[in-house]
Order: sequence, then structure tokens, then C-alpha cells
Amino acid sequence: MGRLVHFEIHVDDMERAKKFYGEVFGWTFEDWTDYAGMPYFGAVTGSADEPGIDGALMQRQSLPPQQNQPLNGFACTMGVEHYDKTEEKILENGGTVALAKYALPGMAWQGYYTDTEGNLFGIHQPDENAK
Repeated sequence: MGRLVHFEIHVDDMERAKKFYGEVFGWTFEDWTDYAGMPYFGAVTGSADEPGIDGALMQRQSLPPQQNQPLNGFACTMGVEHYDKTEEKILENGGTVALAKYALPGMAWQGYYTDTEGNLFGIHQPDENAK
């Protein structure tokens, strides 16, 4: 045991967050509010036969992360097919660049962004020609 099986993204504005993650990554959402006793939407991130996990958006219970503070927790990184197209969608939907695209030489392109709720996340495009 100990394998990551679920994630939660804390949000201030549930509809805005659902729109952001739905538009950028194609996620769909299921209302699990009755189970959680607070606004809580299960995030379906892909097909069950693909690698990866599903998670949820939950109503933030405390202050949001402050800009330019060090990361205090986990950062989720999403695998993408087209880094530049995904970045374009992130920016069009209200996200901002936290750490610009860089090469993991011989492996991939990586970068970090802030979502509409102030949360940090990464995107990762495998590419053995990255340098």
C-alpha cells in the first residue's frame, strides 16, 4: 500500500475551477456534495484503462496560498501530448505561468502554472529530444 489513489484541489469558486480544469484538460465532474457534506466534485481525469488517477475539487476551508510563497504541500503534474497547446489553453482560461517551460534533457518538457484558485500545478510532455 501507499500508492497515490486520489487527489483533492482546494478551490474558492467551484464553478470557475470546474470550467478551468474542464476546458484545459477535458476533465468531467460528478457532484459528491451529499457524501462530503460540503461542495465537493469528483474529477474524472481520463479513461479507467489509461494510467493515472481521478480526484476531486473541494471547497477551500482556509486561506488560499499566497503568491510567491514556497510550495507547502504536493504539486500535481499532468501529462500532456502538446505542451505549447496546453499552455495556451491554461493562459486563455485564466491560469498564469509560475515557472516557464524548461527541458528535462533527453526526457521531457516541464513547467508550472497557477490555476484560477491560486494553486500550483505542473504539465509534462514526454520528448526524448528535449534539450
